Amino acid sequence: MPQTTVTKTRSAQARPRSVSVVVDYSFFVFGGASAVWLAWLVFTESFSWGWFLFLFFVLFWVVLAYLVLPRLHRILTSIYVPDYFIGRARTSDGLLGDPINLAALGTEAQLDEAMRKAGWTRADDVTLGTSLRIISSTIRRKSYDEAPVSPLFLFGHQQDVAYQQEVKGNPAKRHHVRFWRCPDGWLLPGGNRADWMAAGTFDRAVGFSLFTMQVTHKIDANTDIERDHIVSTLQDAEVGVTVDLIKDFSTGYHARNGGGDTIETDGDLPVIDVRGVAVDSAAIAVSDQADARRAALAEQRPVPTTLGFLLMLLRVVAGGLTVALTVIEWHRVVQSQLVAEAGIVDPPSRATVEIVVAVVMGLLAFGLVIYLLVAVLVFRGSNWARIAAMSLSALFIIATAIDYFNGGPQVSLHNNLLGLPLDILVVLALSSQRARLWARGRKQRRRGIDALLTTNTAADDTTIR
Repeated sequence: MPQTTVTKTRSAQARPRSVSVVVDYSFFVFGGASAVWLAWLVFTESFSWGWFLFLFFVLFWVVLAYLVLPRLHRILTSIYVPDYFIGRARTSDGLLGDPINLAALGTEAQLDEAMRKAGWTRADDVTLGTSLRIISSTIRRKSYDEAPVSPLFLFGHQQDVAYQQEVKGNPAKRHHVRFWRCPDGWLLPGGNRADWMAAGTFDRAVGFSLFTMQVTHKIDANTDIERDHIVSTLQDAEVGVTVDLIKDFSTGYHARNGGGDTIETDGDLPVIDVRGVAVDSAAIAVSDQADARRAALAEQRPVPTTLGFLLMLLRVVAGGLTVALTVIEWHRVVQSQLVAEAGIVDPPSRATVEIVVAVVMGLLAFGLVIYLLVAVLVFRGSNWARIAAMSLSALFIIATAIDYFNGGPQVSLHNNLLGLPLDILVVLALSSQRARLWARGRKQRRRGIDALLTTNTAADDTTIR
């Protein structure tokens, strides 16, 4: 009997998680389909705007490159791209990225010391400020040695640290290498041990991605040259680094990375051992600060969540303007309704129309207040509020689509500028992986922090006694 109870309890606990995954994936796919429809509407709308045709094609490219294609790639790659180690990093869209062509042994402080002594600069983290700065430096052709590198993913997370060497006078070109910390107890295929895996490539120019049409760095095809360059700089630094070579770690191959760039490699894997690098307290402090910075970034609200919140606020502002304008133009609105109803057999009185309009506006205002509260909860990390916000937007999108495909008023930027596009963007933002994981994991992270604080407090109490 107790065994039956335990089984039922476990099933009951597993069911909500399964339902949550299905719901999230449904919104993820729905957002992708809605983005495709939005791109089509923008494309067809462009032909009716005369001289503004070029601007609409630019808007179409933005929607296609940064909303539609990334979401479609993410949906498809979650189905057919393996989630285990195959010697390739993955882009944020799920595409296979750069080849893993280096491994390392040692602590982060030792790795950091060796790379700095070898002439490499640690890259800044990707933030809004650093992203704007790298765009500015590229346009102005001004040096930015610590420019951030785009995130690539291995072991389910983006790179822990990245280093680069910029080609002086040309921000579009740079040597760079990303390092990922290996999971505890993880072994390379063949049984070799490593603390870090890395991907080193050389950015040769700025161009358009073949797969998403986004602006990105284009890498040199022969990644072995960059791999050997990284190894040689570490050896020339004479800081106690040794290198072992795993021959034919993978089959030599030609392929493409996530930006569509051709890559080729002989399949060898140098293992850089930095355990002999001497580090002082300052280097250890730098490493500890980097760990703290990464932990803080993991706790920070992701950009898609903030974007979803701002889009919902814009929805509230648009609705609020509608209510305000109705109140200001009350007599005109009521009169227009009376004119519209004048042709029916028993037209309503002015008092009846005023009551109906007042009730509708009251319900709209009440709905806007509820929607604003949901937006605030989304911003604070509530998972149920995120799902509720996506559900509301999905209902509006479906209602508009039913009306559109049944011959109703055609959707255009004239009559739905702050309607359909905002709802589609809300679903896209809040169904993204970063927004989903942050909302789901917020409560779990809080419990972990509380447990850690409780443990530390107990240890302090024991020490005092």
